[in-house]
Amino acid sequence: MAFDVRVQLGQALQLTADDRRHPTDGPVTLWVTGVRLVANRPEHDAWIWLEGMKIMHGGQLGDRTQVLVRASRLRP
Repeated sequence: MAFDVRVQLGQALQLTADDRRHPTDGPVTLWVTGVRLVANRPEHDAWIWLEGMKIMHGGQLGDRTQVLVRASRLRP
């Protein structure tokens, strides 16, 4: 399985609920501090763990979180 996903640490990503697996809230903006590939899933169901801080309204950093994001959402 090959991954060609480019996520920069420090990048702010806006993610919809559909971009994430089992979202507990609506859209979220995430300041990315870590990335982990999930390679034990079929290629058609590729996911990537993103770790980071939620960016709240007004630009303030919120809680640290991990979200499982569709790899197709993060294509180069």
